[in-house]
Amino acid sequence: MSLEPLLIAELLLVGLCTGFLAGLLGIGGGMLMVPFITFILTAKGYPAEYTVKIAVATSLATICFTSLSSVRAHHRRGAVLWPIVRLLAPGILVGSLLGAQLAVALPGKILSILFAVFVAFSATQMFLGRKPKPTRTLPGPLGIFSMGGLIGMLSSLVGAGGAFVSVPFMTWCNVKIHDAVGTSAALGFPIAMAGTLGYIWAGQDLPQMPPGSLGFLYLPGLVIISLASICTAPLGARTAHRMDIQPLKKVFAVVLYILAAYFLLR
Repeated sequence: MSLEPLLIAELLLVGLCTGFLAGLLGIGGGMLMVPFITFILTAKGYPAEYTVKIAVATSLATICFTSLSSVRAHHRRGAVLWPIVRLLAPGILVGSLLGAQLAVALPGKILSILFAVFVAFSATQMFLGRKPKPTRTLPGPLGIFSMGGLIGMLSSLVGAGGAFVSVPFMTWCNVKIHDAVGTSAALGFPIAMAGTLGYIWAGQDLPQMPPGSLGFLYLPGLVIISLASICTAPLGARTAHRMDIQPLKKVFAVVLYILAAYFLLR
């Protein structure tokens, strides 16, 4: 199977930008990958009802690699709170698997509007610098599991790494922003792995899929974007740790606004 040089260049560019954002903000770059992969495959003439799902599945799969690269950089700086990762991971796995199945059935317009409102609200809270109560901490085991399920489900539905939910949640519970970003990067792997498996299962034996597809997963996009993103993720992580806390919060809020606008436009 051969790929056109223009297609390779487009996927490389998406991967380079995705990796930098993954390292900088602990996100998987789904808001870049999903629209661009959708545009690329639609321009190739593949069915519109498949292209968004293919883009989401491929976005999730690349997060498996970008999260490993960025979390290693954050871990070296002591910014990954592994006890929180272990508490949230079980709920995330369940939520991610369910989200992939729901994505096939639920109306995309309704989901996009609901997510846009929720994400914009979270961004506003961060941008305004609302401070949590000093006594507020992370909830108990049931609350952590439920929150993990919500993070996993939303992330799997939209092909994102979960930082748009997990970072505001952790900072709301008095986790420092750098630690929240690093921990979110670590959470990206279970989100991506479970969601990807769900999309592979849901997309079996469908006609008119792009060559090199495994279920809804577009393997050429996965390989090219992952290799490019691994190169730039450490650069993003180093940039994040050179910035003051407040500017980093504002950068993350702006990214959330962009993500909310993408949901509405889609």
